[in-house]
Amino acid sequence: MLLIGIILFGMIIGAAAQLIVGKPEKGIDWSMAFVSGLVGSFVGGLLISLLAGDGIELRPSGIIGSLAGAVLVTLGWQLSRRKA
Repeated sequence: MLLIGIILFGMIIGAAAQLIVGKPEKGIDWSMAFVSGLVGSFVGGLLISLLAGDGIELRPSGIIGSLAGAVLVTLGWQLSRRKA
């Protein structure tokens, strides 16, 4: 059940990152949302939570870090698609 929750949380964070960054196409690219949400949550959320001293618990600092990480991954993904 925890794994399903992590996947859903990652997809929601990834979708929010796409809305923040903006996309040339309409709608949400769910494959990008999945990848950017999970990678961004892992890297950004873990890093910010540990730097803030919250440990590995669900805290606002981790959620903000997850969103920031997902935004960075989404930007990188979109830049790599434009160059290819």
